[in-house]
Amino acid sequence: MSDPTTVVVNAEVLGHPHATSVAVTGERITGISAEPIAAGRHTEVIDAQGATLLPGFVDAHVHPFPGGLQLLGCDLSDLRHSVEIYAATIRRYADDHPDAEWISGTGWYGDTFPGGLPTAALLDAIVPDRPAVLVSHDGHGVWANTRALELAGIDDRTPDPANGRINRDADGRATGVLVERAGDLVTDLLPAPTPELAEQALLEAQRYLHSLGVTSWQDACLGPLFGLPDPFPLYVALAERGELTARVVGAQWWEPGEGLDQVERMLDRRTKGAVGRFRATAVKVMQDGICENCTGAMLSPYSGNPGHGTGLSFIDPEELKAVARALTTEGFQIHLHAVGDRAVRECLDALEAAYGPTSEDLRHQIAHLDVVDPADVPRFAQLGVMANLQALWARRDAEIVERKLPLLGPEREHLHFPFGDLHRAGARFAMGSDWPVTSPNPLWAVHTAVTRTAPPEDPHGYAGAERAEPLEPGQALSFETVLRAYTAGSAYANGIEAEVGTIEVGKLADLVLLDRPILAGRDYSGALPVLTMVGGDAVHRTL
Repeated sequence: MSDPTTVVVNAEVLGHPHATSVAVTGERITGISAEPIAAGRHTEVIDAQGATLLPGFVDAHVHPFPGGLQLLGCDLSDLRHSVEIYAATIRRYADDHPDAEWISGTGWYGDTFPGGLPTAALLDAIVPDRPAVLVSHDGHGVWANTRALELAGIDDRTPDPANGRINRDADGRATGVLVERAGDLVTDLLPAPTPELAEQALLEAQRYLHSLGVTSWQDACLGPLFGLPDPFPLYVALAERGELTARVVGAQWWEPGEGLDQVERMLDRRTKGAVGRFRATAVKVMQDGICENCTGAMLSPYSGNPGHGTGLSFIDPEELKAVARALTTEGFQIHLHAVGDRAVRECLDALEAAYGPTSEDLRHQIAHLDVVDPADVPRFAQLGVMANLQALWARRDAEIVERKLPLLGPEREHLHFPFGDLHRAGARFAMGSDWPVTSPNPLWAVHTAVTRTAPPEDPHGYAGAERAEPLEPGQALSFETVLRAYTAGSAYANGIEAEVGTIEVGKLADLVLLDRPILAGRDYSGALPVLTMVGGDAVHRTL
């Protein structure tokens, strides 16, 4: 037997309470022991000094391409919530790019602005000479200046498009905020990134995710959206060249309104997309919007905002059943976006109709789950539908306390992100960040799922309540449950659990070594990977 390539010693090893050493030979784990594993002449021995060795994190719902563009562009996402800081950042970016036809960026939070939303007039004052458009951190809102609205043909009389809304003030004037698909009216005009910039963005996203210990992910939107080109050909090109170091499942975007003819195109892309570490075997179906702008589909009306009724179902429930049947018949995993309780029910109904009593074989999953009616909680386990959690959202951010909870009302507040209820009912979990909506740091998400508060390191947890007062603490999960969901659970969602997700002899060496011990459940939100390996190769290293 050949000598190990790498041996990690003096580590605490997830899943092996008595082990301290792990050996890697080539791309696989070849030894786990309570004693130091023998090294050869060319073996690299890494002394963990008591720190934790984990399986690589698997992000089961993420958008790396827009995330990478955000890292390279006008990025507001990690800034303190201040209109002045936003304005200075946008103005500096515009000054640094005098030849840019448009000024564009991402990452603003509504609670930064008086009244909860920005205005075209404010952006006019920052960028007076060119069209400017910035997408909100959650991707569900677009902030445009007057010049951008004019180029898009939007004025006070422009009707709302299907599945979208042009926000208007009390006098009926367009404010400069475009919700859901109304944002396409402006973002479709943005110049496409050059092929060179597009590849750079995806590679930068991969580098960043590896630096956080993420070794695999599911891209939750393969298709043109929010004015960005389809990242599918980028993945294929990088995979062909061996530059895609992560293991990636792509969820092809289902376009509402285009009907079942899309399935043939998706089958073709699934075949062409089976390259290297990339597979396009899932389909993303978006059933509603978000509660904060009243587009999340609810069973009963929003509180205190009767004008928006019960929100939007983007696909008729009967049509959604037909979509689910067609995709299931062709062996696609269905990855559904459902925020409101009505959307969750419609998605569960569609999956039940598509696959009889269980959809577990295809690992169908529903993401977000901001509100789930108690009657639907046990259906996840009964139907074998995975609950895909974005745990970092489950806390008392100002945007949630000031905008979202008043819309839900006290009768629904206790149903907010019911992770604990789902777990007690036997639901199988996957974990995802939805980056660039929020940070892709898995250990921050673990902290919030366990404590229902913001991690101290998160710049968006600055106001105090997010860190001190838990959001529905009865819905918290155990540390072990969340770690397992972000590793083995999400690996199962991606269909790669036989090879990764746990530390076992014979499995692929997708591993993360942290800078400290965390398995006691303390001091983990600030932990940082010092080594990330995919198939035994270091893809991130600071030691």
